[in-house]
Amino acid sequence: MNEEPEKALGKPAPLSPSSGAILIATAREAISAKLEDRAPRWPASSPELNAPGGAFVTLRSGRGPSAPLRGCIGRMSSSDSLIRVVRAMAAAAAFEDARFPPLSRPEYPGLSVEITVLSPLRSIAKVSEIEVGRHGVYMLKGWHSAVFLPQVAPEQGWDREELLVNLCYKAALPPNAWKADDAKFQVFEGQIFEEDYPSPAAE
Repeated sequence: MNEEPEKALGKPAPLSPSSGAILIATAREAISAKLEDRAPRWPASSPELNAPGGAFVTLRSGRGPSAPLRGCIGRMSSSDSLIRVVRAMAAAAAFEDARFPPLSRPEYPGLSVEITVLSPLRSIAKVSEIEVGRHGVYMLKGWHSAVFLPQVAPEQGWDREELLVNLCYKAALPPNAWKADDAKFQVFEGQIFEEDYPSPAAE
């Protein structure tokens, strides 16, 4: 997954399920509008989605966490409204993730969308403060950085040390670089919204 770090803002209240459904529909519309080369027809928003915040949009080719990743891009935080962040990150995950070719129309019917709304980043003094399954982790060492969302470690079956080692690999660092004195860590939590219905085909 790719990140666009910005300065963290105040912690938002948990979103309602209806607002989560709006975010999913918004992400889908951002993708389908680009596939169909038309102006987006955005679903009606809700007031709580106008607050600033960070989010990641994860796309998979199929259902569930074991389905192949098809794109994942987000912002750790933003001065933009959450709804605008999701619009932008959905399109970026589908068409700008450098690990994959741009999404094609035939792929769209089998695509699943997951949105993780992030709490602000919080610096930690010791890696023992990381709670696997609760915390996402952002690592910075020199010019190298990497992030994993809270759900990644449980999905992969990692314990804390395995999470840290894989952060190092993702940041193009040696596996024990997380032990260095200049390795800095921040944690965050995420509210996850997933689809639980069949994907519509692009018209």
